[in-house]
Amino acid sequence: MSINWFPGHMNKATREINEILPKVDLIIEVVDARLPYSSANPVIEQFRGNKPCLKLLSKSDLADPELTQQWLDHLQKDANVRALAITTHKPDAIRKLADTCKQIINKKHDWATVTALITGIPNVGKSTLINTLTGRQIAKAGNEPAVTQRQQRINLDDQLVLIDTPGILWPKIENVASGYRLALSGAIKATAMQEDDVALFAAEYFMQAYPELMKERFKLEELPEEGVLFLEVIGKQRGCLGRGGHVDFDRAAALLINEYRSGKLGQISLETPDMAEKEHVSVAEIRRLKAEEKEAKNKERKAAYKAKNKRGS
Repeated sequence: MSINWFPGHMNKATREINEILPKVDLIIEVVDARLPYSSANPVIEQFRGNKPCLKLLSKSDLADPELTQQWLDHLQKDANVRALAITTHKPDAIRKLADTCKQIINKKHDWATVTALITGIPNVGKSTLINTLTGRQIAKAGNEPAVTQRQQRINLDDQLVLIDTPGILWPKIENVASGYRLALSGAIKATAMQEDDVALFAAEYFMQAYPELMKERFKLEELPEEGVLFLEVIGKQRGCLGRGGHVDFDRAAALLINEYRSGKLGQISLETPDMAEKEHVSVAEIRRLKAEEKEAKNKERKAAYKAKNKRGS
């Protein structure tokens, strides 16, 4: 299964990023600290080449601190990448990012003004970050994906110019687990995937990775063995009932997802660097097999076309 997700404004944003990139000194990519791999855009990786990159792991107050540190160490294995964990609950740290950008660039250059392209997929907190940096409502922020619709140039001061771009996702989300994580975090709209499927994915992952948090939140001595049973237990506990006293799974699913997004379940990350590396290899293999299949079909079509012309001559 793969998710196709490429609205017209995202296609336009991708072209604009490609055009503006030679004019910028630094790329700032905002990713979700809970899913730094799944929320990073491979399109940006292709574009940036050796250009310096500041990776900001937003919403770090909602993420597992231990895993966030693992991610920071992992990302900075790339010599061109500086990684920082941020949260809008600590605005003073965010306001120091202008100095961080200057420090990164001044390692190689002594330019007076740094021009930075700030980008990220929908709903990772990019617009909220910009508003915190500027101290005023510059970028429109919201809980729904794809709020920023066009490119904006923002002069922070004499030292830093930000070029804000619409949040873009890649044309196809090939990694199934990444699709579920993005839906769970709210990066893609609820209509892209079935909410009960997302909740089932979440339930099974939460029980496996954070069993004690689940026991504490839902006051359980033992956890069920399956995600469906877990949703049934919490549905009964929270009164998500339909006719005949049966559990309304849609309501139970929405409850679990909302409690995760709000942080009520605790500080939970959805992936580790090790998980990401394994999944990355799997996705690369899927792409290779699809490319081979496409090439084989093209050869078949060409052979059929030549045979048809030969018969007609």
